[in-house]
Amino acid sequence: MHKEHHSWHTDRLGRWMDLMTYGHYGLPFLVFPTSGGDHREHEGQSMIGALAEFIERGRIKIFTVESVNDQSFLNRDAHPLHRAWMQKQYDEYIRHEVIPFIHQHCRSPVPIATMGASIGAYHAANTLFKHPDVVKRCFALSGVYDMRRNMDGYYNDHFYFNNPPDYLANLSDPWFYGQLSTCDIHIVTGHGPWEVPSHSYELSALLSRKQIPHHLDDWGDLGGHDWPSWKHQMREYVGRLS
Repeated sequence: MHKEHHSWHTDRLGRWMDLMTYGHYGLPFLVFPTSGGDHREHEGQSMIGALAEFIERGRIKIFTVESVNDQSFLNRDAHPLHRAWMQKQYDEYIRHEVIPFIHQHCRSPVPIATMGASIGAYHAANTLFKHPDVVKRCFALSGVYDMRRNMDGYYNDHFYFNNPPDYLANLSDPWFYGQLSTCDIHIVTGHGPWEVPSHSYELSALLSRKQIPHHLDDWGDLGGHDWPSWKHQMREYVGRLS
């Protein structure tokens, strides 16, 4: 399997950020890590191996990124408004640095799919909801989408525009509705070990109220909050892609 490591310094985050690519051709997947993971997590947890046949056949091409979870919503040592500011900066890094890198690497402004599990599901969904002109498919596995519990009661615009239950509830822009209507959104949950399906059901209910097309995929006992479930689910999803 073709594999590359890339790294550059981003002024938006004030640090070096790493990225891995897997594959030579295919639908680009922008993949976010879980809370304690990095750009190599999906390889280390064998997600890349689980999808290897699709990568090697040129069906998909995977780009795994780092997060700044330890500096944003999960940073209990920072002021909550700084946490929100770091998430805003991370979203801008993804949109204005990572997505152009993916387009350049693919030699085409091809539509991008996002994927992530746990807090990675939040990033995968948030990236599509905010940028549906360039991200057209999302697989959000076992996610939590309302970040208010990480803000200690504080609130500002940086937080509002990165908290899907807030900005989606007030969505009225016809452009966004038009773009979202062309997206393939999968909110994935189940009832297996450590899974909390209410988070996915609440987001799905909001999307339904706003008439945003999506799939609420409840995998039942196969939908646990752990890598074996996520690998099984993604093999099924990728196998169905045309």
